Amino acid sequence: MIKKNYLLLFIFIFTTTIIKAQYSVDLNFNGLSFLDNHEYKDFVDRSHTYSGTRLAIDFGLNLDSLHHFVFGVNGIHEFGAIPFFLKVDPIAYYKFQSKKWLFQAGEFSRKGLLDNYPRALLNDTLQYYRPNIEGLLARYQNHYFTETGWLDWVSRQTNTEREQFLFGAEGKYTPALNGMFYVSHYFFLEHNAGAAILLPNDHIQDNGGAQIRLGLNFTKKQHLFDSLSVEAGVMTSLERTRGIDGLQTPKGFVASFFGSYKHFAAYNEFYIGDGSHINYGDSFYTKHYYDRLDLIFTPFLTGHIKGQFVLSFHKTPDYTSNQEVFRLTYDLGRKIIAKFKPDNSWL
Repeated sequence: MIKKNYLLLFIFIFTTTIIKAQYSVDLNFNGLSFLDNHEYKDFVDRSHTYSGTRLAIDFGLNLDSLHHFVFGVNGIHEFGAIPFFLKVDPIAYYKFQSKKWLFQAGEFSRKGLLDNYPRALLNDTLQYYRPNIEGLLARYQNHYFTETGWLDWVSRQTNTEREQFLFGAEGKYTPALNGMFYVSHYFFLEHNAGAAILLPNDHIQDNGGAQIRLGLNFTKKQHLFDSLSVEAGVMTSLERTRGIDGLQTPKGFVASFFGSYKHFAAYNEFYIGDGSHINYGDSFYTKHYYDRLDLIFTPFLTGHIKGQFVLSFHKTPDYTSNQEVFRLTYDLGRKIIAKFKPDNSWL
């Protein structure tokens, strides 16, 4: 009886809030078309072309400026594939957003939330084949500091399916307002447990990595480039198969450079150290030495559409590989399609 009364009270408060609020409904449509050709001499099994289109559409119910509910779908079609949609994922989440805080719970896109993660930790092909987070994300930010923590559930445990989830954190600290110097960090860990009916020689695995970087952003201190920055730091991976070995922590040095001028840009990332086996990271970091150069051309960029060509060169101790990418991204933004004014005459 007590639980029932609490439930009725919650329903009453929630319904009253909805009725008294001035809320709106908005629509968002976005997509990504990609043609990503890998010519990887080091990894023959990954040397093929990824291609397709991913489309997402959702509706948002905005109770006020802070509280939002979003529902929709996100589907991918690979060029030439049958059936048409390879996979369709739900979009369904609650969002709280204020000036300093962001909180999301449900199934939502990682785009715009975890874009800064280095490819050594989270491979860029995730945007093609696993763009959604299924879980929780919280972010705090002010003028000097931002920190994001997240939980992403990959597989729910059944008699035959393993329990798998990812969790991590990333942040950036700039000591001086609009200053050049900053410190950033990235961390994530995959927990890979067994199925409910454990198979012989089956083991729980923990796998992930972390980076700490020092950076200098010269963009506002010079007038030759539209954007110019350098970073350097350390990376370690976290690898363990329980019951077989202890925690392995290969380490190395990482550095990167980015510069852009109008429609052209260049990005270089460098690694030297122990080889790391990070399941969700770029396989090139299993090498003791790796250098990647991206030459980027963006022929058109509007408020809603971006077309980009990328020519990449991958250098390891054994080979020099290449990669050619074209991506077309489009995002129409959130457009309000209906507004509802409060009508309390019947209360």
